[in-house]
Amino acid sequence: MTGPGRSARGRRTRTGAPPVSRKVDYRNLRNPFPAMNVFSEDRIEAIHEAALGLLEDLGVKVLLPEARALFRKGGAAVDDSSGMVRIGREMVEAAITTAPKKIPVAGGTPERDIALELGNLVFQPGAGAPHATDLERGRRSGSERDFRELVQLTQHFDVLHMVPPLIEPQDVPMHLRHYATMQAQLTLSDKVPFVFSRGTPQVLDNFEMLRDFRGISDDAFQACSHCYTIINTNSPRQIDIPMGQGLIDFAKAGQVSIITPFTLMGAMAPITVAGAITLSHAEALAAITLTQLANPGAPVCYGTFTSNVDMKSGAPAFGTPEHFKASLAVGQLARKLGLPWRSATGSAANINDAQSANETQFGLWGCLLAGSTVVIHAAGWLEGGLTVSYEKLITDIEVLQMVAELCADTSAEDADIALDALAEIAPGGHFFGAAHTMSRYKTQFYEPVAADWSNFGTWTERGAQDANTRATGIWKGILENAPGPEIDNDRRENLNTYIARRTQEGGAPPES
Repeated sequence: MTGPGRSARGRRTRTGAPPVSRKVDYRNLRNPFPAMNVFSEDRIEAIHEAALGLLEDLGVKVLLPEARALFRKGGAAVDDSSGMVRIGREMVEAAITTAPKKIPVAGGTPERDIALELGNLVFQPGAGAPHATDLERGRRSGSERDFRELVQLTQHFDVLHMVPPLIEPQDVPMHLRHYATMQAQLTLSDKVPFVFSRGTPQVLDNFEMLRDFRGISDDAFQACSHCYTIINTNSPRQIDIPMGQGLIDFAKAGQVSIITPFTLMGAMAPITVAGAITLSHAEALAAITLTQLANPGAPVCYGTFTSNVDMKSGAPAFGTPEHFKASLAVGQLARKLGLPWRSATGSAANINDAQSANETQFGLWGCLLAGSTVVIHAAGWLEGGLTVSYEKLITDIEVLQMVAELCADTSAEDADIALDALAEIAPGGHFFGAAHTMSRYKTQFYEPVAADWSNFGTWTERGAQDANTRATGIWKGILENAPGPEIDNDRRENLNTYIARRTQEGGAPPES
C-alpha cells in the first residue's frame, strides 16, 4: 500500500502492537492560500488585449497543414506559403467559452481520479530530463531502468498525483520508446499517465495500450479523460508539426492537453515580465483555439513556464523573483479565463544543495500564491531540466507534504482548545505527561520523510548523515520494497503481447 511517506505509515509500539497511523489525505488537495496579484486588474486587461491584438495583427506560425486548415475553416486568415495564421479575437473568445472549466481525469483506480479546475492543487515530479542522477550511480544518460524506478518513486508518494515524462530512456530507440514508457506507467503505477505527442502513430499506440489495459471501451475513453500530454509552443509565436498534431489528436480523443509556452525572458521572450507574459498568453490562446476547432469542448489546460535567463551566460534560471512574478501574472490571466492552469517550479542548480532547495521552494510558492492547478517539476528537477535527481525528489517531497498538511483543515473544537490540559498543568510545569498530550502524541504532528529532528549528540551517534545521504537510503528502501499497484495478470500479458507484436512490426515512427 502506497502512502505519503513515513508520516502515514505509523510506528510500531514497544509492546509489538500494530503501528499507529496518522490519518492524512494527500490525494485530494485544495489550495488554501489567497491569490496574490502582481499587476493591477487594468494592466491584466491590457496584457490580455495586447495578446489578442498580437494574434489578430501579427499572428502565429503554424507548421502543420491540418492545423492551418482548421484555423482557416474557423475563420482565421491563413497564408500557406509562410505558414502564418492570424486569429480573430472572436475565435479566441469562442474557444474560451467551449473549453471546459473543470476536467475530470480518471486514474487506474477511482482513488487516483483527479479533477483539474481552479482551486484544486495537483503536483508532479520533475519531467522531461535527458539525464538522471543519484549519489551511488552518478549523473548518467537516462535509461529505461531510471524511468521505471522514477515511476515507482512517483507511485509511492500520494502527494504526487500524475506521472510526468520524468526522464528520456535513451537506451530505447525512439520508434519503440513509447512502448517502454507506457508499459512502465501502467504496470508500476495507477496514477494518471503521460503520453508523449510525437506523431499520430505513437499517440494512437498509447491510446490503444491504455484503453485495453484499463478495460475501457472506445466510447468510455472518448467520454472521459484518462491521460494527458504537454504541448510546448516554439516561442516566439510558432506551433510546430508534432505539437500541432498532438493538440488535434488529443482534442479529437477527448484527452487532456496541458499547453505550456516555454518563454524565457531575454531569450525567446521579451526581457520584461509583462512582455514575456503577453507572448505566453497569446501562444496559449492560439493553441487553446486549435483544440476547440478540432473538437469543441475538448479538455485543455492553460499554462505557462516563464522565467528568465542569466544575462551573463544565457543559461536558464529558475526560482527567481522574475519567475515568481510571472507565475502570479499568469494566475491572474487564468482566473480571468476561468480555466484550470499549469505552472512550474524548478532549479538551475547542478546538485541537490541549498541553492536547489531555495530555488525550487521559491518557485513553488510562486505557483501556490498564483493559484496554479497543476505544479510540475515540483520534486527532483535539477540543472534547469537536464537532470532528475533521486535524492532531490525525496528532499522536495518533504516540502510538498508540508504544503499538503497546510491544505487540511485545522480543528479548533473544544477538545482542541484543551482547557482540561490547561487546568491540569500548574504554572511553570510542562505538558509532556498531560493526559491531553498522552492521548494524541503518536499522531498529532507531521513526521518528516528526510529531515532529522534529533539533537546533535544523537545525530552524531547515528552516523552524522546529511539530508542527501538519508535521502539515498530512503529511495533505495522504497525501490527494494515497492509493491506497486495490483495488476491483472491477463491484462499485463496482453499488454506485453501487444508490445511484442508492434515491435516486430517495426513500432511507430516519431513525429510523422
